[in-house]
Amino acid sequence: MIRKRSVSLNGHRTSFSLEDEFYSELLRIADERGSSLAGLLAEIDVSRDESVNLSSAIRLFVLADLKAERASRRDDHSSP
Repeated sequence: MIRKRSVSLNGHRTSFSLEDEFYSELLRIADERGSSLAGLLAEIDVSRDESVNLSSAIRLFVLADLKAERASRRDDHSSP
């Protein structure tokens, strides 16, 4: 299910809509990095292209993290 969530980033309120599965992964990433959710979202926000909305930028960030994790596991299994 897609849920709309509100957050304060760099002193201004904004919202994003995200599927529960993406939100769960986002929370996992923040936890693994020892970061707050707001801190991670601020990082995503400042690094995104202006033509990409925040919700899409979050999804792309989560996807990139999952791909990197998968590649890392693959590399670990192929090491002698």
